[in-house]
Amino acid sequence: MWLKFVLAGLVIAFCTLLGYFAAGKYRARRSFFAQWSDLNEKYLSELKYRRAPLPEFLKECKLTGEFGKAAESSLKGNGELKAAFLTEEEKKDALVYFGQLGRGDSRSQLGFFEGKRALLLTKKEGAEKDAKERGELYLKLGLLAGLAFVILIV
Repeated sequence: MWLKFVLAGLVIAFCTLLGYFAAGKYRARRSFFAQWSDLNEKYLSELKYRRAPLPEFLKECKLTGEFGKAAESSLKGNGELKAAFLTEEEKKDALVYFGQLGRGDSRSQLGFFEGKRALLLTKKEGAEKDAKERGELYLKLGLLAGLAFVILIV
């Protein structure tokens, strides 16, 4: 009898874990756009006040995860983003963005990055909303699938 309860708990936990992994795309998008928006704000502040060299600035930012990989490959001139959770348009925007970092005078850079501020905030808010809604949805679906599987087995 207790073996059935243990097995049922394991099945439910496994299905819930699958739901968690299925929602990973939305958590990665949220993290990517949050870091991108934060980098833009820090870079605007850098352009207005301190004006440190770009490599020094990027070391201070400590970019992590998929965004850090994307930034590093783009700044090295790889010209390719491997983030599966981004659309082709978003990948092109990111490549253009990273291509403009440290290029030209501070006034033209300031204009470009000020223009990107609204777009990045919109993308960040949309990604946060999707991560919240769909993350919870996939967890609940995993839990319900596990419960349905247990009911069918028992």
